[in-house]
Amino acid sequence: MSTTTQMDAARANGLGEVLRRSAARFGDKTAIIDGDTRLSFRELDDLVTAVAAGLAERGIAPGDRVALLSRNSADFAAIAWGAARLGAILVPINFMLTADEVAYILGDSEPVAFVAQPEFVGTADEAIAAAGQEVSTRVVTGDASEGWTPFADLAATDASGWTPPVVADDDPIRLMYTSGTESRPKGALLTSRALQAEYLSAIIDGGMTGDDIDLHTLPLYHCAQLDCFLGPDIMLGATSIILPAPDPATVLRTIAEHGVTKYFAPPTVWIGLLRHADFDSTDLSSLRKGYYGAAAMPVEVLKEILQRLPELSLWNFYGQTELAPVATILPPHEQLTHAGSAGRPVLNVETRLVDDDGNEVPVGQVGEVVHRSPQIAAGYWRNEEKTAEAFAGGWFHSGDLAVADDEGRITIIDRKKDMIKTGGENVASREVEEAIYAHPDVAEVAVFALPDPKWIEAVTATVVAKEGADLTVEALMEHCAGVLAPYKRPKRVELLAELPKNPSGKILKRELRERFG
Repeated sequence: MSTTTQMDAARANGLGEVLRRSAARFGDKTAIIDGDTRLSFRELDDLVTAVAAGLAERGIAPGDRVALLSRNSADFAAIAWGAARLGAILVPINFMLTADEVAYILGDSEPVAFVAQPEFVGTADEAIAAAGQEVSTRVVTGDASEGWTPFADLAATDASGWTPPVVADDDPIRLMYTSGTESRPKGALLTSRALQAEYLSAIIDGGMTGDDIDLHTLPLYHCAQLDCFLGPDIMLGATSIILPAPDPATVLRTIAEHGVTKYFAPPTVWIGLLRHADFDSTDLSSLRKGYYGAAAMPVEVLKEILQRLPELSLWNFYGQTELAPVATILPPHEQLTHAGSAGRPVLNVETRLVDDDGNEVPVGQVGEVVHRSPQIAAGYWRNEEKTAEAFAGGWFHSGDLAVADDEGRITIIDRKKDMIKTGGENVASREVEEAIYAHPDVAEVAVFALPDPKWIEAVTATVVAKEGADLTVEALMEHCAGVLAPYKRPKRVELLAELPKNPSGKILKRELRERFG
């Protein structure tokens, strides 16, 4: 072994090393609780090594893509860190997508391995067939399915003679597909360097410690839950409790049973907790740290949370997938005095607001949010044009519009390309528009967000029918149900005689928002 190779091994800082170091430091301390499954840091580390070795035995090599279609579970964590230890690129997929939507991601990322929960095997098989992919390794995380290897076989791999490869800091280990503002999602490449820089930002500015008992209920396929919370917990030696979904009754009961100290959820979930009949009768005294993001918290809801949980400190996390994802944070002491603000840039992020020419705008004026940071993705997968566009001028362009105050806080006011954030998920208006345009009786459509008490932003569609067509709202809703994931479907459809336009023919969505909002 050359001196250079030995130095690379000695200085290795891939994501897999984070867990290995935590296992050495915290040993028998509980790392993960998932139902009846309890894993110490040492046991989790052993499981991750077995998974990595098992993937290697099946021919998966560093740089290969491993698709993952699953709800939250301890197995999800083991696969995510196992792929990282091997140097493979994990491709987490939204389990709410249709088979056609999954097929696009498979066709773009070309995975050689696919891991799925039993309930999603049918979707996975259909998507693989539609994509025309040759996925040589298929693993199911529960009961065996035809053509799928049980996850238990991976977990049982004898890794005693296997040496993990050295994974460089800037080797890509994650391919996160953004909803973006395009008709099709883009794959953001994240490296160990980016993720660990983001973990430190979340830890320092989010007030996290190794004494936390963290409850994870939002989907781990999304980098907010995976990398703002689970990753930092593993780095710190905190205990993570994993639930498959944010069911309010289960969340409340789990907080009381396990003495949960820390919880993240978008405003929609916090609202669901507040409205649940068991909220006031449940012992929530252990909960000290609360986090929200994905959408602005309504001020009245913010006040209600702080009134009913007076010992709780709240943080607002703002960012996006390409920042791995947190970029700015509004801390607890500014929640009421600066309600609605996204806060200031975190430890490892520098943020500016610029005009269309890249010039920084004065305080109080609207500008696009741009960033410089080691957290930023290493470009878009196989998309040089979008990568060049996003990094124009040596800054990462977020596409969000904001204003800044004289103390550096930013407040997001709009998206440059009409992103809709509904129930904590990103929905591209253009994608929904194209799905509706596929209906044979549709002449024109405009999709936009309207404020909603449950979803925060509701997907809304205004549609003009083709001349002579007998188009109904019910027919459009049925059409959308067949081509879009449930969270992407319009919550409201309005049939119009015409859409408002400017002299150049551009549809004026602002007028539509004002008219129907």
